[in-house]
Amino acid sequence: MPRLVIGSRNPKKLLELQDLLGDVPLDLTDLSGWPSVPDVAETGQTFEENARLKATGYAKAVGEWVLAEDSGLVVPALKGRPGVYSARYAGTHGDDAANNRKLLAELAPLSDDRRAAYYTCVAALAGPDGEVRAVAEGRCHGVIVKEPRGTGGFGYDPLFEVPEYHRTFGELTLRVKQALSHRARAVVQLRSAIRKIS
Repeated sequence: MPRLVIGSRNPKKLLELQDLLGDVPLDLTDLSGWPSVPDVAETGQTFEENARLKATGYAKAVGEWVLAEDSGLVVPALKGRPGVYSARYAGTHGDDAANNRKLLAELAPLSDDRRAAYYTCVAALAGPDGEVRAVAEGRCHGVIVKEPRGTGGFGYDPLFEVPEYHRTFGELTLRVKQALSHRARAVVQLRSAIRKIS
């Protein structure tokens, strides 16, 4: 069975993508099987640049098909921040609690009608030679609530409310989040390209 490597060591991302691509005949794994492969530096100025860097770098390092993505939260009232720095907004990469505190502090002086935000995800599929074969972007629009709600997901999920559901990503079930999420919307657009390797 052909293998597709997710360009991440985040087990929650792997679970989400296994659920999204469960019907595609692929051996889906992540980078945990290659502990010596260094993280690709996210030096791009945009989500697409970072997704391409990761897809190319990891594909060359492991010699396999790689699906990599860069995603984050964009708050127009904060001039697009946290943006490409979403995972390290407060300084330490992956410190969700600190990132959430910083975001709430920056939004505190703003009126409720300026708390609109959207998650964006750009996903890139690269062949074993490192050449990027397909790229797609997905977005999910919502608002930032004033205090965390729910324990599901990761990152800014407990603060990101989807207005139609009156719930945050932290409160929604995985199944509902899958149907709405920026990552799901990007990956769905790549399904035909992914199917060609299976």
